[in-house]
Amino acid sequence: MPSMIRVMREFFMAGGRKLSYLDFGGPGRPLVVLHGHYNEAAAFASLAEVLASRWRVLALDQRGHGESDRAARYEREDYVGDVDAFHRHLGVGPVAVLGHSLGGVNAYQFAARHPDKVSKLIVEDIGAVVDCDWSFTTRLPSPAPSREALVTALGAAAPYLECSFRQKDQRWGFSFGIDDTVASQKALNGDHWGDWTAVSCPTLLIHGTRSDELAAEHARDMVARRGGQARLIELAAGHVVHHDAPEQFAAAVTTFLSAADDGAEDKEDLRGWEASVSSR
Repeated sequence: MPSMIRVMREFFMAGGRKLSYLDFGGPGRPLVVLHGHYNEAAAFASLAEVLASRWRVLALDQRGHGESDRAARYEREDYVGDVDAFHRHLGVGPVAVLGHSLGGVNAYQFAARHPDKVSKLIVEDIGAVVDCDWSFTTRLPSPAPSREALVTALGAAAPYLECSFRQKDQRWGFSFGIDDTVASQKALNGDHWGDWTAVSCPTLLIHGTRSDELAAEHARDMVARRGGQARLIELAAGHVVHHDAPEQFAAAVTTFLSAADDGAEDKEDLRGWEASVSSR
């Protein structure tokens, strides 16, 4: 089946630094998407295809990732400031925002600090308290002589990182820097309950039941502390839910965004939706 979308790579300046993003096009309302560590905007191409009839996905290569410039700092306020600059560049009103892992914290911190700019929030498999382990990062292989050699060196992790593969000087490596990623992961750690509970828009938290990053009990506590504003979907997946369970993930995102659009607030309907998505 031919693609429904025409992807455009765009650039803008923020704080003297070039940031890049993918505009997946379409006539729908904007959905800002923020990737996690080791990834970039292209990681959400499949989701953008599914949403194309109603949502225009705008996926940011966050600082130090993809085609965006590397930075001297990767602190919380730096990432949130980049998302704010991206929103200003787009020139839109309140938007739906989806973030995975690193991008999930960036998304809910942006929503908490700029409530007038976020209409709906989807957070994929990250907690309100983050205790990130960067040992995987420091064990990543050095640039390899071929793409095949890099895939072999990564083993089972290769499919999760392949959107960030880059060839430079006849060697294959990544679009992110190892030292930059470690600095970013260290800065991500901490207690972010204040931001999570300050979010005022409807929120969907998607948890992978095999995740090594977000515990089920913590995910449920996050939803409980937000009262009726937040919903939890648990899918049979690891930390990268959109990769491990793409159809179920897309169904959860689509239904949540559509329900919010249509003003669907009936709790019985929402419980039925949660049960049907989780069982797929």
